[in-house]
Amino acid sequence: MVSEGDSAPDFTVTLAGDDPEAFTLSEHLDEAPIVLAFFPGAYTPPCTNEMVAFQEEYDGFDGVGGTLYGVSADSAFSQASFADEYGFEFSLLSDMDREAIGAYDLEIDIGDLGLYGVSQRAVFVVDSDGEVTYAWVADDPTNEPDYDEVQEAVEAAA
Repeated sequence: MVSEGDSAPDFTVTLAGDDPEAFTLSEHLDEAPIVLAFFPGAYTPPCTNEMVAFQEEYDGFDGVGGTLYGVSADSAFSQASFADEYGFEFSLLSDMDREAIGAYDLEIDIGDLGLYGVSQRAVFVVDSDGEVTYAWVADDPTNEPDYDEVQEAVEAAA
């Protein structure tokens, strides 16, 4: 499990949008502090609540130079639809190959919902040196992070 003080595992996934493109974390450290908000699946009620809450906090992250990325195993096209429907101003990262999810040791199954190999809900803040300055992993995938705590971590890493 990735913890505060660790080097953030690097990964390459797909940046969702109308024209999906490759996204490699190490190539975006100039956008730090970076918030990586891992979530199990687009359009599920807890994940929708979380991403909408992050959208409500977005100005606070952006105001201190932070960059927010939502990360899930959903396809880039599904995520683009999800972002459009809810008006997210931040980007979503598609990790269908589970590279980031595996690197951060977050893979779980939620059999009741038919979700296998998805991400546990987790939030990491990464500074410009690639160090994890904040790490939170849910005990239960229906739990949401403390958004004020995440905001404070972004401000501290700015």
